[in-house]
Amino acid sequence: MNLAKHDPETEMDMNMTPMIDVVFLLIIFFMVITDMTQQDLEELKLPIALSAKPDKPDPDEWRPIVNIPHTGEWIIKREAYYNPERDKGLADPYAEAKKWLVLAAGRMEKEHLNIESGTGPMIPDEALLIRADQSTQFKHIQKMMEFCGLEGIQIWKIQLAASTPEPEQ
Repeated sequence: MNLAKHDPETEMDMNMTPMIDVVFLLIIFFMVITDMTQQDLEELKLPIALSAKPDKPDPDEWRPIVNIPHTGEWIIKREAYYNPERDKGLADPYAEAKKWLVLAAGRMEKEHLNIESGTGPMIPDEALLIRADQSTQFKHIQKMMEFCGLEGIQIWKIQLAASTPEPEQ
């Protein structure tokens, strides 16, 4: 049996470059992941509600969120599905938004319209969250709510986001 003897005079240098590279890659990975968790939410100044329940969504569940800033755009996952300025001359300026609503309604869990008897058409059981800036004209929110009731979409549960007043110090 040939056992190699360790020579105490031989000094081994460890190259730290690969370890540093891996650490930097992990840092970049976690920075990108944390940014994606807030992808559904736009920077909006929400209207203040005197009585509101805190919003604690399950991070593992898919949740449809529509952001409507003061410009009247409909922004979903950082993409504008409707822009009043851009879509002014189109035959159906809301076509992209309607397609998204149909897909969103299709992803939602469904239940019968008449829950007690288990009869009637199947409609989405989950809620659509509409986040609108406090200076957004209501006509933009109203139009979104109108489309939720269309045939093929029928999202009957809608939540409106609001902020609570800052506590006085």
